[in-house]
Amino acid sequence: MNNDVKNIFLAGVGGQGTLLASEILSETLMTAGYDVKKSEVHGMSQRGGSVTSHVRYGQRVYSPLIPEGMADVLFGFELLEAYRYLPMLRPGGTVVVNDLKIIPAPVAMGMENYPENIPAKIAAACPDAKIVNGMELALRAGNVRAVNTVLLGALSQRMDIAEELWLAALRKMVPEKFLSENLEAFKLGRQA
Repeated sequence: MNNDVKNIFLAGVGGQGTLLASEILSETLMTAGYDVKKSEVHGMSQRGGSVTSHVRYGQRVYSPLIPEGMADVLFGFELLEAYRYLPMLRPGGTVVVNDLKIIPAPVAMGMENYPENIPAKIAAACPDAKIVNGMELALRAGNVRAVNTVLLGALSQRMDIAEELWLAALRKMVPEKFLSENLEAFKLGRQA
């Protein structure tokens, strides 16, 4: 293992499971033998505001914060949040994003317009962006709240971490009563 530090920037809206996903991601990476540092910004998360998390991993990581333009992966739980944080992505980085629009309050009140064609704008910035219909796959898995696990499955395809380590982290961190649908959601995300 070399000491290249990898950076994953997670962006979502409060209530989407962004923070749980960063916990599962961090647990997976630690189980894989990496030093992991994580930092979160909750903002107005309980009121549907922006939630971000920085996850950095490598042989030795000294800071939890990802400098702007240095994220290897932008992991978005909502289109506008992913679009907003595109400047965090390094040249040649990749995007995994949920194909979901959550209308912010200023747009709902008619004070602002929702940007048009965000998926195309993301694809223009990152040609290999993976846009996942997380809601549809979570419903197929049996629980709409498993969107974050669907997205982790999609992210896992972009990382060189054994699938069994992801599954072990899910088994450790997801409550038993929701485990089977989350395991199915992860599988569907990997296949997306």
